[in-house]
Amino acid sequence: RFDCKGVPMRAVIQRVSKSSVSIDGKIVADIGLGLNILLGVGPDDNEEKARQLAYKAAHLRIFSDSEGKMNLSVIDVQGQAIVVSQFTLYANTQKGHRPSFVGAAGPEIASPLCDRFVEFLRKEGVPCQTGVFGAHMQVEISNDGPVTILLEI
Repeated sequence: RFDCKGVPMRAVIQRVSKSSVSIDGKIVADIGLGLNILLGVGPDDNEEKARQLAYKAAHLRIFSDSEGKMNLSVIDVQGQAIVVSQFTLYANTQKGHRPSFVGAAGPEIASPLCDRFVEFLRKEGVPCQTGVFGAHMQVEISNDGPVTILLEI
């Protein structure tokens, strides 16, 4: 059995030129320049981890300055973020070919922590849109660079 104790809260951060989320053909989130954040919540995660992860994401310097160096944050470039809950970030593929997701938090933990993460990101000055927790979503990502960072707290 997979031991999910001590597994960190995870975010896959992608620098995007645009990103959107659709459900049943209807766009529910749509941004230009900014971050697409796929957020995974584990059973031991808490509000403090959500706060720390949001702070790190908001201030992560992955946007280019005038010299082409990654020195600017999403705040610096006045970008936005789309946050999508992503329990599959906790896939365990150690045995067999079918992933197990026992390391992901259940919805009673994950849903409120995703909401808190978004609130913390907004408090840092990042305008946020979201997918819909638990929904089957189509996520379109125009990864700029490509730049993809895995953050764990």
